[in-house]
Amino acid sequence: MIENNYAVYGTFVVYLIMMLAIGVIAYQRTANSSDYFLGGRSLGPWPAALSAGASDMSGWLLLGLPGYAFGSGMEAIWLAGGLLLGTWGNWMFTAKRLRTYSIEAGDALTLPEYFANRFRDNSRLLQVISAFFILLFFLFYTSSGLVAGGKLFETVFGLEYTTALMIGTVCIVSYTLFGGFLAVSWTDLVQGLLMAAALLIVPIAAIQADGGFGTMWSAIEAKNPELLTIFNNVNGEPLGFIAIVSLAAWGLGYFGQPHILARFAACRSNDEIPTARRIAVGWSGLSMIGAMLVGLAGMMFVETQMGGQLEDGETIFMLLVNAIFHPVIAGILLAAILAAIMSTADSQLLVSSSALAEDFYKQLLRKNASQKEIVMVGRLAVIGLSIIAMVLAFDPDSTVLGLVSYAWAGFGAAFGPALLISLYWKNMTRNGALAGIIVGAVTVVVWKQLSGGIYDMYEIVPGIIFATIAIFAVSMMGRAPSKEIHEQHQRMLDKL
Repeated sequence: MIENNYAVYGTFVVYLIMMLAIGVIAYQRTANSSDYFLGGRSLGPWPAALSAGASDMSGWLLLGLPGYAFGSGMEAIWLAGGLLLGTWGNWMFTAKRLRTYSIEAGDALTLPEYFANRFRDNSRLLQVISAFFILLFFLFYTSSGLVAGGKLFETVFGLEYTTALMIGTVCIVSYTLFGGFLAVSWTDLVQGLLMAAALLIVPIAAIQADGGFGTMWSAIEAKNPELLTIFNNVNGEPLGFIAIVSLAAWGLGYFGQPHILARFAACRSNDEIPTARRIAVGWSGLSMIGAMLVGLAGMMFVETQMGGQLEDGETIFMLLVNAIFHPVIAGILLAAILAAIMSTADSQLLVSSSALAEDFYKQLLRKNASQKEIVMVGRLAVIGLSIIAMVLAFDPDSTVLGLVSYAWAGFGAAFGPALLISLYWKNMTRNGALAGIIVGAVTVVVWKQLSGGIYDMYEIVPGIIFATIAIFAVSMMGRAPSKEIHEQHQRMLDKL
């Protein structure tokens, strides 16, 4: 627990009041489901870029990645490099086409609705199955954010883990419930800037406090020189092809993340997307460099100040903040963790609620539901889903990175190939998309249960490979898409 924590209490309260105020303002601008789930497609380059980045990185950027660097050293470069390349590729190859195509395909508000409209699936089977996998994997993803929130409140305020978890859940749900997509996006802009600032300030201050970069490097080398290599693990063994591919392959997951893809569809215009891409890549690069430095600086601090013992490496950011900064500054920097958690969990809850309201409720139960009714169902879904995710997060031994890796692979394999191919290949069919989504998701679930040899490879890799094969094979074996679908695809190309 942080000492003299009344200043930290005050900082957290002020921060939460600011976020709630943004939620109230956004509530006044939310008139229909398009506003609630996609912000009326009104995001400029800065909120689009930082909202996509902040909702992507989540608590794992300040807890999971520093914890991984703390335990594995420079090996983390493979993970960070893959993610940075994936960020650039997603904005480069997906953003403009998805925004244009989602408008052309019946002004689709959700990823499942886009698939259904893109392939003229009147049965809506594709939409419902897509929504099912979104709900399945987002429960694990949202749970990772709540675990991070529990660790934060547990460490800062000395609360029992379960109590800390419930408090964190209430904080996240509060403004998402009222303001919808605009509240999420505007708060993400603030939270993204705070996260980046914290990740640059904390490691620089920690390194300077303990004698500079050279001292840090020497301390880590004295502990274990293998921590400073990128081709060996901490035991001095070569990483090998499977290990390197598994780390770098995290970048492939970007193409299938519904909460990130929603930012592309919500952009104000195609002309602003290149600017947003540069902002997003720059923010991600600086933030991941800072996160790795937090882990490395933490190694030096633990070796010199704590006798080399730290039970949970994912708390290293909080440990450094507590040791180095005045409680008021510490409160601001620790609010960055809350920002990271909230910026992702709110986005995940919103996408999940849109899947329930737009893709299940409206399609299966109330086809003629009013806009007001759909928004109300979406808000009730936020509450219900957050409770389920909180129950999944009750295990205090859960790791943030472990939960994120499973959900990230699930989304990347289920939706990444299907989305990318649908944006570029006019002959892709509904059955091909359905096969790709199912094969990708099932491969991740099954592969996760296996181990040894090739099964040690991160499950996103086989998931994407098998999903891609399924899409092309089933599409080419079936009937060619209709003339109307080809014309729709051409209209999208004409508007790029």
